[in-house]
Amino acid sequence: MARQLRFTGTDSKVDGCPALHTDESTGEVIVQGTPVTDLGDLAQLQHFGPDDAAVAVPRELLVNWGPKEMERVPELVDRDAFRLLFKTFEHTAWRLETRRGYASDRQDPDFRAFLATGTSPCDPKEPWFINIRAQTTAGKRVGRVRVADNPPTTEQLFLLDYARYNVAVGEDMRYLWREDADRAALPAEDFWIFDSRIVALLHFDDEDNMLDIELITEPAEVVRYAIVRDAAMHHAIPFDQFAVQVAATE
Repeated sequence: MARQLRFTGTDSKVDGCPALHTDESTGEVIVQGTPVTDLGDLAQLQHFGPDDAAVAVPRELLVNWGPKEMERVPELVDRDAFRLLFKTFEHTAWRLETRRGYASDRQDPDFRAFLATGTSPCDPKEPWFINIRAQTTAGKRVGRVRVADNPPTTEQLFLLDYARYNVAVGEDMRYLWREDADRAALPAEDFWIFDSRIVALLHFDDEDNMLDIELITEPAEVVRYAIVRDAAMHHAIPFDQFAVQVAATE
């Protein structure tokens, strides 16, 4: 069975080698580097078996990107602490959305209105819109990339219709087809990243209910999510262009 590898990081400024990857299923760390092939060097290695391979990597790679704990203990926060981040961030707030639907949306009266009429109403006085307008008016940047299936699910079509309200208060809304997200090796994770220093990782169950919110501040992990953000932004297109593509397939 193929490993479930996740890119962890690299210190390389040019070609991405050497690098570390993590096996999501086992927790093992995969080291990518220059093979050690000199027989004299190999002879100095202790406990080196005939099927083993040795690679050389800079010490900084392991210091900067290697795991710092044997077992990571998640830092979980409640909804109130999570909401506070949207008022206290200083520069940027950005989200990646990868799920095919969210239980909270299906419980929203606006979603039921969308099912009935094909369009969703909006109350501009909702706390979310009031706060985001205040933040973007103050010069802060708020945005997200949504990954959509082809064809989109009903929940994704609802959010696509609703995106115009997000844009109206200053959010940068972009979309990416799932096959393009897979080609870009984006993880199937939902998260917010604030000021490139705090990640709020959202955990869901199989019924699309949000279970908990994990805050990540370890620099190497935050950089990994920032790399995901940059890749998603590079490949995604504005929501209005995406809406035209969706309409053309209907």
